[in-house]
Amino acid sequence: MASVSIDDASAADTRANRSKPRRLAPNYWPFVIPALVVIAAVIVFPWIFTLWMSVNRWTLGQSQSFVGWDNYLRLAVDARFWGSLWHTVLYTSLSVIAPLFLGTLAALIFDAELPLRGFLRAIFVMPMMATPVAIALVWTMMFHPQLGVLNYLLSIVGIGPQEWIYNQFSVIPSLVLVETWQWTPLVMLIVLGGLAAVPREPYESAEIDGANAWQKFRYLTLPMIAPFLMIAVIIRSIDAVKSFDIIYAMTQGGPGTASETINIYLYNTAFSYYDIGYGSAMAVVFFIFIVALSFVLLMVRQRAKWSDAEGH
Repeated sequence: MASVSIDDASAADTRANRSKPRRLAPNYWPFVIPALVVIAAVIVFPWIFTLWMSVNRWTLGQSQSFVGWDNYLRLAVDARFWGSLWHTVLYTSLSVIAPLFLGTLAALIFDAELPLRGFLRAIFVMPMMATPVAIALVWTMMFHPQLGVLNYLLSIVGIGPQEWIYNQFSVIPSLVLVETWQWTPLVMLIVLGGLAAVPREPYESAEIDGANAWQKFRYLTLPMIAPFLMIAVIIRSIDAVKSFDIIYAMTQGGPGTASETINIYLYNTAFSYYDIGYGSAMAVVFFIFIVALSFVLLMVRQRAKWSDAEGH
């Protein structure tokens, strides 16, 4: 009797399992394929096409011809290219250092208990919201040697007029001034986030030990916000190295080629001189430069460990 009951139960389970619909493994490919198509169309194909153009001599409106490494060898002896690379490095370095210093200083000020602190923060971040071309036009008028307000302000304190963006020696510092004015608020917001995460107990211990304000900043605040400072350095470096709109709108790389970065030289080569092949080779080299810079920044970022004050 027991065996019959067991057989009947197993048969009933078999019939029940057959009556249930079979569950198939989820298939995600219908959702993945559109994304892959977009990535291939927007990123992969343009880079493959750029690589193909870089090994061809191709002037717009004419037929192309395969030249192999000639465009890259031409870059190696192009003094204007190396000059634009130096301008890019100089512009990027200054555009990172100045906002980093001023943004950290502003964050320390706004972290204090000030009256109308929220309102002042909102005013301070307004330059970051403006469009680059509008900023370039306003600052171009301010930099005018005769009509600009900056020279007028200098004359009040007894300083003679400056040529600003119209002089080859002062054009890059002037452009960096605009970049610093616009992006110091971003650094300030990043550092403020770091200061909000800093514990207060180490400061109480330091005050008991008689540490002054500089010692507390040097040995407590700075080590604890170092990861946030590295994030600001990475963001500003990536943004500054590819800067184009402000420089082009204000100087077009001038006077002469004094402010011509790689982006400006690449644009002029490809779209003003219509040398597509040489411009493509320049774009490939510039991409390798950005990848190398990103690798170095990420390596440095890995060394900026999240730590507390006890480890310093």
